[in-house]
Amino acid sequence: MAIVRSAFLTTTALFVLSTPAIAQDVASADQKNGAGNETTSAGAAKDDHEIVVSGIRASLENALNVKRNLNAVVDVISAEGIGKFPDRNVAESLAHIPGVSVDHQFGIGERVSIQGTDPALNRILVDGHAIASADWGGNSGDVTGRTFNYSLLAPEVVDRIEVYKSPEPWIDEGSLGGTVIVRTRMPLDLKANTLSGSIGYNYNDRSKIGNPRGSLMYSWKNDSGTFGILVAGTYDKDSLARAGIEYFGYSTGADFLTTDADGNYVLKNSAATISGGSLDDLASARYPVGINHAYFKQTRERIGGQFAVQWAPTTDFELALTGMHIQGKYNNFSQSEFIYPGWATSSLTSATISNGLISSATFADSDSTQAELDMNYRKTKVTNDSYNLSTTWHASDNFTLSANGGWTKATGGKNPEYLMTLYSTGGYSLGYNGTSTNVSYNTVPTDTSSWGRSSSSTITLADGSTIDGYQIGGIAKALQKDEEFYGQVDGKWDIADSFITAVRMGVKASSHVNSLMTYGSNVYYTSATTLSDFDTHSTPSGLFSGLNDSGNANVFQTLTAQGVIDALENGIYVDTGLDESSSFRVREKTADAYVQVDFESGPIRGNVGYRMAYTRDISHYYLTTDSGSTYTPTIADKDYLKALPSINVSWDITDTLKLRGSIAEVIARPRYGQLAGAYSRDDTTLTASTGNPDLDPYQSTNYELSAEWYFRPGAMFSVEYFRRELSSYIVTKTVEEYLTGTSSSTAQLYSVSKPVNASGATVNGISANFQTPIWGGFGIQTNYTYANASAGTDSDGDVLNLPYLSKHTINVIPYFESGPFQARVSWNYRSHYFTGIGRLNSVDSTAGYHQLDASVSYNINDNFTLHVNAQNLLDYTYYSYSGSKSAPTAFYKNGRVFSATLQFNF
Repeated sequence: MAIVRSAFLTTTALFVLSTPAIAQDVASADQKNGAGNETTSAGAAKDDHEIVVSGIRASLENALNVKRNLNAVVDVISAEGIGKFPDRNVAESLAHIPGVSVDHQFGIGERVSIQGTDPALNRILVDGHAIASADWGGNSGDVTGRTFNYSLLAPEVVDRIEVYKSPEPWIDEGSLGGTVIVRTRMPLDLKANTLSGSIGYNYNDRSKIGNPRGSLMYSWKNDSGTFGILVAGTYDKDSLARAGIEYFGYSTGADFLTTDADGNYVLKNSAATISGGSLDDLASARYPVGINHAYFKQTRERIGGQFAVQWAPTTDFELALTGMHIQGKYNNFSQSEFIYPGWATSSLTSATISNGLISSATFADSDSTQAELDMNYRKTKVTNDSYNLSTTWHASDNFTLSANGGWTKATGGKNPEYLMTLYSTGGYSLGYNGTSTNVSYNTVPTDTSSWGRSSSSTITLADGSTIDGYQIGGIAKALQKDEEFYGQVDGKWDIADSFITAVRMGVKASSHVNSLMTYGSNVYYTSATTLSDFDTHSTPSGLFSGLNDSGNANVFQTLTAQGVIDALENGIYVDTGLDESSSFRVREKTADAYVQVDFESGPIRGNVGYRMAYTRDISHYYLTTDSGSTYTPTIADKDYLKALPSINVSWDITDTLKLRGSIAEVIARPRYGQLAGAYSRDDTTLTASTGNPDLDPYQSTNYELSAEWYFRPGAMFSVEYFRRELSSYIVTKTVEEYLTGTSSSTAQLYSVSKPVNASGATVNGISANFQTPIWGGFGIQTNYTYANASAGTDSDGDVLNLPYLSKHTINVIPYFESGPFQARVSWNYRSHYFTGIGRLNSVDSTAGYHQLDASVSYNINDNFTLHVNAQNLLDYTYYSYSGSKSAPTAFYKNGRVFSATLQFNF
């Protein structure tokens, strides 16, 4: 099938190249410049003159001008001026683009989905090159992917962002939905001694903590404009407080049953009463294995610096060195109090069955563990370094040679993680539906004597002696590293031909290493202990307000973060060493070559070409055949060569009406963690995930067709159709396996998710985009995207959906601008979407989500502007569910964020 697609694309390209001009040239001079001007080493259009931008209308008009002059299907976000990007978080700005949606699990836009694809499958390039990525280790969505945290870039250096929904051969492969290219400012493009910066303060109404932030940029160049230096720094701090109610997967009521001598169902507790159905109905009804009241606090503190040195001794030669260093602290504290009905199957006293669910139940006190209190403090330092050297040489009037090379590295993870765990044998009642939760303990959870560790085991210490130890937790490390070396050379030949305007060719090679090394330990006391042995406090009253939560579980006793550290460091520490099951290292080597032909004839222009991409992945990990007693180092090696043809055609039907089309073969490589057989475990919930070194990459034939009407300056109405035919994609399946946790010496049954290849899925969608100034300073920017997918199947014939695809995405952004005053409101909605196969084979989805933001600014004078912003004004509940909306998996509240910033330019 791939050969057939390639042949079709090649035939189409030859047909276009052989077609004579069908109309006279009606393109404006600016449009011609956009099609055939000089390019940077990345191959993107380079402006022949500086565009001065100020205000919302001007930034939107500038973005439209850039979009209008490019050949591919591209959307653009432009800064309103130096340091005036439309949103504090660049990811939030991307959410304004049609076909782009953002996940808000922690209240801040972090993961960006383009055209309904998984966020990990959309690449980001900064001035044409990749940036290494690492994260803080506690986010369920921060698996070792190929993304970058947009908030790490200083706003002063961001000029514009381009979202390529259709690829061109010069753009690095690896994106299924789209490629985000961040264009940064260079010193020779700015006035000498440009000074820009900001001082601000933000406040989160759920954490009730405010923090300062600031940024500064200085750019200098000599009088001749041949040498310049730009430096920028940023400091940013956020205090997050998220309240959540989480459900740890669903099992069936058969857990509460056994069989008699005749094979008939009988209750494990014969005195239990069942309503709403028979024992057969109970056996098939689903119930939540665990329900958790989670209080998550995190301080995100980032400080970074960026620089650019540019030297252009002649008009034919340029050398540029750019660099970035970012350091962030993401320390966080999770306090979790959860019941575990899956551990209390013999203590069931009553249950109600409704619509295939055990919607309520009660459990008596028991001699065995039925509930758990976790206090988990993670220290995390995330660093990011990136350095790139590029050069451009105009060897002749019609030949330009460019090259760039660099190094990028990121580190992160948990170093260390303090986990303290106490248990309860008390009973409780539960009830839930798709909108509310009720959990009540027989003994109120503020009673510190009800939580403890009362069972011991014989522990062998490092010196060979033994003790009777009561384990209260452990101290672990999880160290991430992501590093890449790369280099590329590009050439462009301008051709004086009536149809072909330029030929581009280039080669690129990279070597990438992604690794995760984890280490564990256990901490013991020599006597039984309860929570009352420590200095505790209650969680804040009203913490779970807005989540429709009732019962007495929403206020419980806990330690402070420092109290957890002290409790564990005062115990007996037993080092368990390297956790082989969770550790891995993947080295990925790539080699690419491309050829691209740019053409233009009258109102038609575009490009056609091939990109050849070779990939070799060498995965290092450990395997066990004895449930974790011993591990064997294992190496897996996989390589593949992919031909990626593409064609982009743009037709200026009139001066104001444009038609674009694109067909391209694209790939997206698996996450690095998916390529290793290591296990990432949650020893609290007994869940894990592992990789699959034999995975094939995502592969798709992408179709784009758009019509754009530029009916007045700064205004546009467009309609875009897109189609993705996925011949290969990756989803997760869940199996049961015995693993040994870092805080346990015996193997236990874990629910393990594993990536597998599927095929035969398609995505069809249509976007409508409208923006225009209206009257008296008012204007609007709005778009709507509809996307629908038909699921494919895996090798077992199971139907597997595409994750992160919302059927409906809407943005409505009215604005007002008059003199020094500007105001903007942004409302975003995305409908529900499938997220993946979760715990115990739960088909997890996230419900529709509304986001409302607002910003107001006032230009005090030519040098100072005051900005006031509000994010997440609706404080909408982030809700996810298993299968049906009456079976929750999580309710989250993140709070509103208010900020005020004074921005200055000289």
